[in-house]
Amino acid sequence: MASPLVSAIIPTYNRRDDVVIAVRTAVEQTYPAEALEILVVDDGGADDTPEVLARTYGDRVTVLRKPNGGVSSARNFGMVRARGAYLALLDSDDEWHPTKIAKQVAFLQARPDYGMVITDVERMTEDRVGYEIFHRRTQLPVDGHVLPWVMRNPALAPASAMLRREVFEDVGGFDEGLRTAEDLDFHLRVARRWPIGVIEEALTRAMRGHEGLSALARTYRDYLEVIERFVKDHGHALAPRDRDAALLEAYARNARGLLWDGDVTEALRCGARGAARARSAADARKVAALGVDLAKGLAVHVRRRINRR
Repeated sequence: MASPLVSAIIPTYNRRDDVVIAVRTAVEQTYPAEALEILVVDDGGADDTPEVLARTYGDRVTVLRKPNGGVSSARNFGMVRARGAYLALLDSDDEWHPTKIAKQVAFLQARPDYGMVITDVERMTEDRVGYEIFHRRTQLPVDGHVLPWVMRNPALAPASAMLRREVFEDVGGFDEGLRTAEDLDFHLRVARRWPIGVIEEALTRAMRGHEGLSALARTYRDYLEVIERFVKDHGHALAPRDRDAALLEAYARNARGLLWDGDVTEALRCGARGAARARSAADARKVAALGVDLAKGLAVHVRRRINRR
């Protein structure tokens, strides 16, 4: 039986040196080359990425060019034009283990009702030195309908995901109106409609510390916006415990982010909104820990103001 066609979609913007490495990890997959379509979406870049990829990989790679619209726009552009039964995302500064595609296809072939499968992720520095493993089981303890757990922590490394084409057709692509947290929003929408599985191997390597969107302070606010919007749109179908737990986590995360930015007043207000969602002893402990962090941050803020006088 012929292997199903997989489309690898790699958005990039002026990252020639990084994307050459990302594409190499796609080309070096153990999955049959004739069943792996590699699409690089050049999102209006000004460097020589298309020419370098053509020289390095020839017809193994198709470069699609479009006006600059951001990473969500580039991913969506690639997914619309992909021909594969399965869609695999790879950011231009990330990497795949050689067996990633083969193992994910085998997982989805064995579970025809599942819409997406993700892997553990090795985080690496800008020098591509690995320093920790993101074990997905810490957030998703089971496979299947995992929305209650995704709501509590919707983190998704897009490069670790493979999804069926039907999922994209069902839930749509990434929200192009979000500057950051678009991956969190996508994860929630998929989890609401489809079972999701985890392969407990670090088959993906993701860069941290790069001057990318994940480092922006705005991610905290976008995270909260995504959770609040999801609860508003689907709260009637959610268990109250799951809804409040998601909001507590989001408010606590945002409060710490605001504190880091020096916005003490908003951090305290956000922390209070989170505390109002506590429903259990475990929630109370989270609120207490947040209170300690906010108190420490407030003390630092006061000391800085005094020292500036």
